[in-house]
Amino acid sequence: MAIDYTNLNRLDLNLLVAFDALMEERSVTRAAARVSLGQSAMSHALGRLRAAFGDDLLTRGPDGMTPTPRALALIEPVRRALRDVEAIVAPPKPFDPATAERVFTLGLPDSTEVLLMPRLVAHLRAVAPGVTILLRNVDRIRILQDLDSGRVDLGIGLFEEGRTHHKRRLLHRDNYLCIFNPELVGVTPPISLDDYVRLPHVLTSLVESPHGVVDDALARIGRKRVIALTSPRFTAVPFVVRAAPVIATMHSRVALFFAGDMGLAVSPAPIELPDIAISMLWHSSFDDDPAHRWLRETIRTLRGGQPALD
Repeated sequence: MAIDYTNLNRLDLNLLVAFDALMEERSVTRAAARVSLGQSAMSHALGRLRAAFGDDLLTRGPDGMTPTPRALALIEPVRRALRDVEAIVAPPKPFDPATAERVFTLGLPDSTEVLLMPRLVAHLRAVAPGVTILLRNVDRIRILQDLDSGRVDLGIGLFEEGRTHHKRRLLHRDNYLCIFNPELVGVTPPISLDDYVRLPHVLTSLVESPHGVVDDALARIGRKRVIALTSPRFTAVPFVVRAAPVIATMHSRVALFFAGDMGLAVSPAPIELPDIAISMLWHSSFDDDPAHRWLRETIRTLRGGQPALD
């Protein structure tokens, strides 16, 4: 139901505080003391309440002031509304991970998921068993919209600076490594530039583009590569590389993780590529929220972080 702002604007919401005190104390004098008002100010508030509700609300009798039937019907709805307002404006409650029941939604690529989630989930089960993580796919273009809409609480990835109402913190810097099956491609590390452009490549792209930083670097030296496959899933690439005579250029942490388990070779790329800055990104509304601060600090500790870029 839409809010009737015109009608609502007729009532000073502070009068609801006065109403609650009057119903609790059944005395103008005691109600005034309860909310730190002068007696004349509380009497004036009662007059405005009577005008707003079209009812006497309190009538004087031999035993003091008595609520009218209309006032009695309003007591619980008004008190419930005041509790709701109090919950909205109250400062966030302290966050106790051991007892908290909370769902956090994280947006991150699968390359970060495979490195971070095993440690994070193990840590949460030990110290915060009531905390649940919901993961969503993310990309640099959509992340700001996801944060603004509340679809995502925290983004982790290769992000540019957000808008003024976003906060960003660097987690770590990375570089690139080539990963390949030396038996299938007939090359041993370190890979030469000629072999690098001769062999077909697997490209990972979250924005579904068959062009990446490698292509920009090659173009600067007048070279090109052949793309055999473009995929948005980083973790699928090593399996393709293990089975096919292709190479991939990946973030070094992910490349080393899979190369060790799958018997693949890694090599520095034979071209100059920019460093990678992996960051957390969140809406500034959550900057001082105790639960969000705890989650960010937990991730920073497990991931290995660097000073903030806020």
